Amino acid sequence: MRKHPVLGRIAGYVFAIVFILAGWQLTAMAVHNPVLPGPFDAFPMVAQYFDELWPAFLVSLYRVVVEMLIGTVLAIPLGLACGRSPRADAVFAPILYFLYPLPKVVLLPVLIVLLGLADAPKIVLIAITVFFQVLVTVRDASKSVPEQSILSMRSLGASRLDIYRHAIVPATLPELFTALRISSGTAVAILFFAEGIAGSTGLGYFIVNAWALLAYPKMFAGIIAMALLGVILYELFDVAERRLTRWRRV
Repeated sequence: MRKHPVLGRIAGYVFAIVFILAGWQLTAMAVHNPVLPGPFDAFPMVAQYFDELWPAFLVSLYRVVVEMLIGTVLAIPLGLACGRSPRADAVFAPILYFLYPLPKVVLLPVLIVLLGLADAPKIVLIAITVFFQVLVTVRDASKSVPEQSILSMRSLGASRLDIYRHAIVPATLPELFTALRISSGTAVAILFFAEGIAGSTGLGYFIVNAWALLAYPKMFAGIIAMALLGVILYELFDVAERRLTRWRRV
């Protein structure tokens, strides 16, 4: 009997939630320290501080969505160009090799000096991080498309646009969405750092401010909200991948 995929995913999520909550509660009981409240102490804080959390959540959501959108839109065409054009790859590959390993978070002080303390430095910082992660993935994925597939389409009279639309882009989509899921976690982590260090709004600021006030249950309410933000982004990319790569399951 074939299992229903939706029910299987729901069962997996239920198991994961139970496992995480049980581990959290056992760890809190073992540590027995106010700095680590149990889930039954932390989750009610989400409702208690909802009026503060919700605006902070929306600000962080706006920032991370804009950042990922900018980085992805800029990276995809350049990655396709480098992957399919040896000449373009020869120009950009050395630059990529120098800049990709650089931890982009170290640029935050520079961006703050140049762009101020508003949203701009946070958006630019994460957009740069996402840009390089997506660029490398799309470049390598498009480069690995079998040349025989390209030659076959050309022999049938396909134009360059047809080749990209029906061969190269579909072949890169699975790797692209893998990069986006990984980038979403990186983006949320950097967002926390940027908002906590150089911000007065957002979930990062909410968490760091609660930590400074020794309000640990409130701090964990913010951590729960930021974890939820990461889960939402991850799931959105997962759903998008399943819808746009249905051909993989045929």
